[in-house]
Amino acid sequence: MRISYSRQGETQVHVFETPDWRVSIGRHADNGIVLKSPFVAERVAILSFSGDGYELTALGDTDVLVGRQLLHPGERVLVAPKQPIEIFPYSLSIDGVIADAVTEEQLREQLDRESSQMILDVHRDLLSKMDTSSPIESRGNNETYLRTLEEDLEEIARLQGLFNPDRNILLMHFAANTVLGETIAGIVETAGQGAEAWKSSGRWLCMLTEVPEQEGLLRSAIAQLSHQLGLPAIDDISRKIETVEAGFWRNWRKLAEDLYPETIRYLGLRYLKKQIKDIVFGYGPLEELLRMPNITEIMVVDRDKIYIEKHGVLEKSGRRFVSDSVTESIIERIVSRVGRRIDKAQPLVDARLKDGSRVNAVIPPLALNGPCLTIRKFPLHRLCVDDLIARKSLTPTVAEFLRAAVAARCNVLVSGGTGSGKTTLLNCLSNFIPDKERIVTIEDTAELQLQKEHVVRLETKSANVEGAGEYTIRDLVRNALRMRPDRIIVGECRGGEALDMLQAMNTGHDGSMTTVHANSADDVILRLEVLVQMAADLPIHSIHRQIASAVDLIVQLTRLRDGSRRVTQVTEVIDYDHREGLIRTKDLFRLSGDESDPLLMPTGSLPTFLDKLIAKQLINLDAFYV
Repeated sequence: MRISYSRQGETQVHVFETPDWRVSIGRHADNGIVLKSPFVAERVAILSFSGDGYELTALGDTDVLVGRQLLHPGERVLVAPKQPIEIFPYSLSIDGVIADAVTEEQLREQLDRESSQMILDVHRDLLSKMDTSSPIESRGNNETYLRTLEEDLEEIARLQGLFNPDRNILLMHFAANTVLGETIAGIVETAGQGAEAWKSSGRWLCMLTEVPEQEGLLRSAIAQLSHQLGLPAIDDISRKIETVEAGFWRNWRKLAEDLYPETIRYLGLRYLKKQIKDIVFGYGPLEELLRMPNITEIMVVDRDKIYIEKHGVLEKSGRRFVSDSVTESIIERIVSRVGRRIDKAQPLVDARLKDGSRVNAVIPPLALNGPCLTIRKFPLHRLCVDDLIARKSLTPTVAEFLRAAVAARCNVLVSGGTGSGKTTLLNCLSNFIPDKERIVTIEDTAELQLQKEHVVRLETKSANVEGAGEYTIRDLVRNALRMRPDRIIVGECRGGEALDMLQAMNTGHDGSMTTVHANSADDVILRLEVLVQMAADLPIHSIHRQIASAVDLIVQLTRLRDGSRRVTQVTEVIDYDHREGLIRTKDLFRLSGDESDPLLMPTGSLPTFLDKLIAKQLINLDAFYV
């Protein structure tokens, strides 16, 4: 904003410029515009950008005239550029136009920052009042305690000035977030019982001080918004949420015009209560993100930056933690619920949420910018091969070939980069395993969700505070060999366990599967060389013989530029060439064609084990080239 002001009777004109969306006016030195006169109160008015234009709020004690209109304390009025504003003995006017002011998005970002500060201040005051003598789980289910907490929050919010006239825009922002959050929550609830996996448990989720009449007005506002956005005509839950996020702020101002001031106050206070309760009992600003099915990854860079991944594309979430200490306490809450710990002595941890979503957390001194958190969510709907075909991740022909290969007990290695879909494909391939076979899964953090009855799931264990009791992937692979498995599935080989996995594949556990990080099928061989040498100092030719005799197929996945995940290679490991000292491989399928619409096509090479597939009637040769 750019504002000119001058003292009546003087020729000197002062110009005040600020990128902020709000500026205070008064005699006190901490105001943005300081009017040095004994006739001016310490704080006279607030000038702000509201989205529709510039808005002036009178605070009392000194008369404020906009044109010929005298404002009463607490009264607000829109001010046009160049329109005279009189605060005796000064005259003011706005020089800028709306295009020069902050945008709606910039305004919301600043309001988000101010919201975080308000929540932090309220939370800090609440801590001095809270009874922390009982465990948090029992407090989260004690209705008397929760009701008292909500009433305390109302009082603290009043003392913090949430309802002061100069906070009207912030209060409106709180109210808007209540309507937006409850609209999305209602959509997610229609997803069925699977959505419960992303919810925290406890009575604290309910609003015990809710007012039925105001809740009815909230539901009416949600119904009106739903009609305006055309949500009833949209079947897909993810598309509904995206429609709400894209169109909410465009429709909110018109929606707010139909709400009474007491309703705005109620909704604003409701939002504050929810945010504080999420911090105290849940996962803070991550609560809503975890429930959104169209978000696949949540990345907390620091307390002010929370990014999300939608459809393979990263974007800022617009949410933030109120402080590093709150971020760290929520990380501790997540990892403690699965028996892990994180502290300065052990500042890095892998864990999981109760729905199986993978969690990685790093705190200082390793994380220089403050606590860092990464959550890779499991989809509400567990993907199957048909879903991958629908998303063009692979073709029906490749899917049929992989089904036959798994049924024929080929050893399969799924490779790809981070976030390329390796675990998802491994889950899908496991569905092809016959039901009568015994499967043992081994993971650092349990992510695999095999839809089979006879599955033994093993997970690594970190050392305790005394440094004892650690069980690694290698320990579990060796133990699995004594558990009479038909197949062993290792979630990911990233160390010396690669040698144990190759030995298992070579000693009667055909049909085993694992994943590995690599950029291509050829790189898989190089990667396995390094991993095996982490376990034993073996000559390269011995490692190559182990790989050639153990691995039958390599399925390479890649995340393309548009965010889609595709199978880019299906490669057979043929044998070890003694004369060349190399492993011979051949691509059976390869991604080719235009980058905007690549196709996974057969190369014309047939697998050496094709006769076995045909003999067992596992594949139709005619379909192999479709």
